[in-house]
Order: sequence, then C-alpha cells, then structure tokens
Amino acid sequence: MAGLRADDHPHGADRLCEAGDRVYSRAVRRGRVPRADAEPVPCLLELALLHPDPDDMDWLVPTAPQEVMTRLLRGVYDEVSASQQRVGAAVAAVERYAGLGPSVVPGAGEGTAIRVLDGLSRIQAAMDEATEACTTEVLTVQPGGIRPEHELTEGLHRALALRGRGVRMRDLYTHVARHGQGLLNYLELMGGSVQARTLDEVIDRLILFDRTVAFIPANADRTLALELRHPALVEYLVTVFERLWRLAIPLTAPLPDTGIEGISHREQSIAALLAEGHQDAVIAERLGISVRTCRAHIARLSETLGAASRTQLGVRIAQVGLDGPTGVSSITLPGQESRTVR
Repeated sequence: MAGLRADDHPHGADRLCEAGDRVYSRAVRRGRVPRADAEPVPCLLELALLHPDPDDMDWLVPTAPQEVMTRLLRGVYDEVSASQQRVGAAVAAVERYAGLGPSVVPGAGEGTAIRVLDGLSRIQAAMDEATEACTTEVLTVQPGGIRPEHELTEGLHRALALRGRGVRMRDLYTHVARHGQGLLNYLELMGGSVQARTLDEVIDRLILFDRTVAFIPANADRTLALELRHPALVEYLVTVFERLWRLAIPLTAPLPDTGIEGISHREQSIAALLAEGHQDAVIAERLGISVRTCRAHIARLSETLGAASRTQLGVRIAQVGLDGPTGVSSITLPGQESRTVR
C-alpha cells in the first residue's frame, strides 16, 4: 500500500488521525514498532512521536507520553504569551487614537467591534447588559490567588441570574484558589451550573458571554476595560480558553504528586519559573501567591535539593528535571485511557 504524505495529516500531537493513533498506541504498548508500520502515517515522524531505534534502524521507538505533554504545554504557554502581547498592542493603539483630538466623540463607538470602557461604573453597566443578553454559556478566567469574599459577592447576583436562565458557566482559576473557602461556598451555592478547574498559571482576567462578546482589562488597576465583539478576536480568545480548560484540573480532583520526595506541586511550579530566570516578584504574581510565600517555598526547595546558593539551586533544578514547564492535563493522550499526566 502506498504511503500517505505528511500533508494528508494536518493535525498536531494532541489530536492524532485514526491511523496515527493506532500505530503510536501499539508502539507505546510494545516499546517499538517496525519501520514499515509507520510508512502510512508520516505524521508520527513529523511530530517526533516516533524515532529510529539506535540499536536497529528497521524499528521505531515511541517518544514518552510525558515528553509529548511537556511539548504541548510549552506550545500552549507560548501561544497564550503571544496573544497577551497582541491584546496589549491593540489596547495601546486604541488609547493612542482615542486621544488624538476632539473629533473622537464620546459614545460614538457604542456597538462597535472594540469598545473602551472607562471607569468601574461603565464596566459594571456593560457587564450587566451582557449578562441580561446571555442565553447559553459564560467562560471566565480568574487570575490571582484566593478570591476575596467581596469579589465573589459582587458577581453573585449576575451568576444567580444566569443560573436561573439555565446558562452554563465554566471558570478557570490558579491552583492557589483551591485554598479559599469563599470560592468553595460559591461553587456549592451555584451547584451543577458552574464547573471550575485550576492551573499553575492562567492568562489575565477574561469573561466571555455566548462566544459573541468578551471583556478584558486594559490597565493594571482594572479601571479600564475593553468590550470585544469582533468575531475573529472573540473566537481566538475562546480557543485560548478551551486549550487551557483541557489542560486544567477539576477543582474536585487532587493535584498530582510531583514524584520527587519533599517537593510539592507548587514548589515544582516555582522551580520551573526559576529555571526560566524570573525574579521572585514575577513568580509570585504569576502563581497568585505573595512574594513572602514564594520566598519561603524557594528556601524549602534549596533545602530539599541541597543547594547552598541561588546559582546552585538552578543547577539542582535542572539535574532533577524540574526545569521544564509544569502543568497537568486530564485530556486523553493517543492510545491511552483518560488519566492525569504530568
């Protein structure tokens, strides 16, 4: 049978074609497959899921599923970072053009694809309007650590109104949010109408209504926001959310063990960010913890890994394999049952 070209397999490692799934699954189960078995599925070699056996070039051995997951996570983080930069550039452009002169009439942008909302009251009014119009789904990303009670209370009236109309809600938080009793009480009150998952890191705050309108902050103190209705931009943000959602862990499921005695999941996340060269304040912000807590974890990492200095800690992190992107996915890898993979 003639082999198919790689162009006939337009997919990534997270969603293999049927033929590729069968061959990769067989390779994972048996440890290797004959090279001839992979000829109809060049995608496996293109995606580096199979590679030659150095002891016998007529056979191919599989890349470990854990290594595949690490690659996928790094790609997702790169995409999210790029999207944040593009959104930031869009915000800067809007602010620059909005301040060019008196010809820009206040309110003239109502109903346009991108609307700048200046002030908390205007942001609140736009959110209430979107809530009233919503009929099917709300997707949110909530960065930071433990959600303060007042924040949960402020949004409760909108959430209850949505639940009353049968609207389904999905929320993404950082792992730190698991420790807040207020969030647990909120989810218990909302019942099955809200699903929540967590990640080591999430993007900045995002709220999507019915996949037609999105709200994102436009400055650091969140007194300025953007209301987005451009279909391509909203669709892009939905895609970012869905990819993060697949990688996140349900709030009701425990965080996985790191596999290294004495190192917690949070310390594993800190180690990966240290390996990337980030300062303590940046790490703390990205993981939703205080700088003091971050430094306490770094001290415990140093003690556990036997590092006497920050430089030596970086070396130890690399030696034990903590320098890769952290993250956990409950998605189904090719040829495997759905399970948690680090």
